This record gives sequence, structure tokens and C-alpha cells, in this order.
Amino acid sequence: MAISARTARSLLFLSIFAAVLVWRASAGAVKDEIAVRDLTAPQIEEQLQKCQVVQALNQHKAISNPSSSSFTSQIFAFLFPGSPAVNALLATLYISGPPNFLLALCPPNIDPSSLSVMVAFAVGGLLGDTLFHLLPEIFLGEDEIDKVKFVMVEPNKNLLLGVAIMVGFITFVAMDKGLRIATGGEGGHDHSHGHKHEEKTVSVKATGAELNRSDSSIRSRKSATDGATNTPTLAVKEISASVKLGGYLNLIADFTHNITDGLAMSSSFYASPTIGATTTVAVFFHEIPHEVGDFALLIQSGFSKRAAMGAQFVTALGALLGTCIGIAVQEFGGSSAHGGSTQGAGLFGTSLQWGDMLLPFTAGTFLYVGTVAVIPELLETGPEKRKELKKTLTQFIAMFTGAGIMLAISWS
Repeated sequence: MAISARTARSLLFLSIFAAVLVWRASAGAVKDEIAVRDLTAPQIEEQLQKCQVVQALNQHKAISNPSSSSFTSQIFAFLFPGSPAVNALLATLYISGPPNFLLALCPPNIDPSSLSVMVAFAVGGLLGDTLFHLLPEIFLGEDEIDKVKFVMVEPNKNLLLGVAIMVGFITFVAMDKGLRIATGGEGGHDHSHGHKHEEKTVSVKATGAELNRSDSSIRSRKSATDGATNTPTLAVKEISASVKLGGYLNLIADFTHNITDGLAMSSSFYASPTIGATTTVAVFFHEIPHEVGDFALLIQSGFSKRAAMGAQFVTALGALLGTCIGIAVQEFGGSSAHGGSTQGAGLFGTSLQWGDMLLPFTAGTFLYVGTVAVIPELLETGPEKRKELKKTLTQFIAMFTGAGIMLAISWS
């Protein structure tokens, strides 16, 4: 049966139309694939918020958790009113200024071991900030008041964040180990500064005090009598060279430590205002016993009170330097939280940028300072059991108080 020309033309047009539809559909699929691949994390979050189910969840959250400004949030808003960079600089001023001014009230002969309760409080604050704020922020991000938030899991991203935490921890291990080697194994840069300071006793004798044994017994007895009254042995305390070296090396270690505090300020405020504020509180409580302990070590190393205070102010500039470095990395290195990268276009094929590595690095340093650098001091005990039990109980109360403050600040 022959097909008419009209029917043939109709079939041809239908074939062309079907081919065009298939081509448009395939082109649209490729376009959608490219668009999804180019989306940044904030853009994906924005698209998810347009979903009806997500919008219903947002409404439920707003009803069940009405937003209210707490007293602590009002204080933080007053103390940190600016941008992340400005707030980080203000936080650096807060953690560096008051602890150093408190040194003017410290007596030169203060015993660093008397700070154990304050050190325990600082440990609770540091570990609380690390475990309750920094680590959840690093892996999950911060919750938002007015809407639900979703987390897209990237296995390699989590691995890199863990590597950054370990690098921060190992960095402080290396710094502490280097200080111990430089000081001949007399101790690292801790809060107790329990170095065993060597003292040399020099016997000073008056001219003519040494007598020849061949002299007569009468002259010997007379010389002995004169020596007992006129030529006493004088004990002069001299600070050994290793102790002086330990004091100067401690200044270098303190300067380096303050740089990491500055990095903590910048990275935490760029993560979120709440994380920045809680990190500032934790570092502030940590800096008080830290600065007093360093001050006592400098006094024991031969510094005058004024010189020791001046040296501590100089090391405080390390925090400002670290903050400026952190701000530069965040501004120029980018951050995935602020739309700085697309999926797979960051570090090692992940969405991470260099700015995202500062906060986990800070968490690693906090873990070291809060455990390895301080816990051994809290574990030291004396022979009096009753006294040590009372001291231990006080330390645990102080530690839980510091951690409790960190938990209460962020508890919704």
C-alpha cells in the first residue's frame, strides 16, 4: 500500500518535532547537572528553603521555639557590635588587656602552684568551649533561630577537618618539646612553671682567713676565734644560666601561644558571633592564670617586677598578630560558609577553603592546652591525704563550673 505525499510529510514533521523535544530535554538535563555542580553551599541551602516541607518545618520551629534575647546575648551584642574582623580585634583587646593589668596587683613572690583552682576553672572553660562549641561548629555548623538547617555530608571534608585538628595539636606538642629540649628537660610551657631552679652558694672569705697549718696552736686558736667573729661564710644566691634561658624561652613560647589565641579569635568570629563570644570568654579565663604563672617564672628568672610586666605586654602583641593573620586568611583565603567555593572546587576536591581550616586548628591547640599542658599539674598530689582530697574536690568543682558556664551560654 503506497503512502501519500501528505502522510509522508506529516510523519517527517512528527519525527523532527520528537527529535527536537528529545534534544531539548537532554540539553536541559545537562544544564541542570552543570548548575547543581556549580552551586555553593549557601546557594544549596537557599534552594532547600524554598521546599514546602522545609517551610513547614520553619513555621513549626518558630512556633515551638519563640526567639527571645537572653541577658548573655545582650551583653555579647554590646561587647561585639561590629563585623567579624572588628569583633575579633575587640576580643583580642579584651583577652590581652585586663589579665596583663592584673599583674600590677600580683606580689613578686607569688607561688604559681597556688593558682591550681583557677587553672582547673580555666581547663573546664577551654574544654567546654572546645567540646560544646568549636567541634560541633566545625562539623555541623551553627543552628539558626528562624529556620531549620541541613548538613550535607562530605566524607573527605570531615577527614580534612580532622587533619587540621591534629595539626593544631601536634604543633603545640612540637613547641612544648622544643622548649623542653632547649631548657635541658626542665619543663615545658605550662601554667605551673614548676622548674627546678638551681641555686649556687658561693663561699666568701675575708683576706687572711686561710691560715697555714704549720702555725703555732696559739695562733691557730686565735685565728679560729677571729674567723668565727669577723669572717663569716656568706651565702649568695645566684640564678643559673639555664633558669635565665628558660625565662627568655618562655617569652618566645608565650608569644607563639598568644598568636594561636589571636587565630582563635578571628576564626571563631568568622564562624559565628556566638562561637566568637564563647571562645573569648574561655580564652579570657585561661589567660589569667597563664599570665600570672608566666609573670612568676620571669621574676624567678631574674626579671624585676616592672621588666616582667613589660615583657608580658610585649608577648601580648602576639595575640594581635595572630588576629590580623587570621583576618587576612579569612578575607583572602575564602570560606565555604560565606559562599567562597563550589562543591568540589576547594581543597583536595572538597568545598573547604583555607579559611575553614583555622577553626579546627584552634580546636586542636585548645585540646592540647586543656589536657596535656595543664592536666599533669592538676594530677600532682602531696603526702597529706586529707588536704589533697579537699584540694582535689575544689579543683573538680572549679572545673565543672568553668564547663558549666560554657554550656549555659549556648544552651537554647
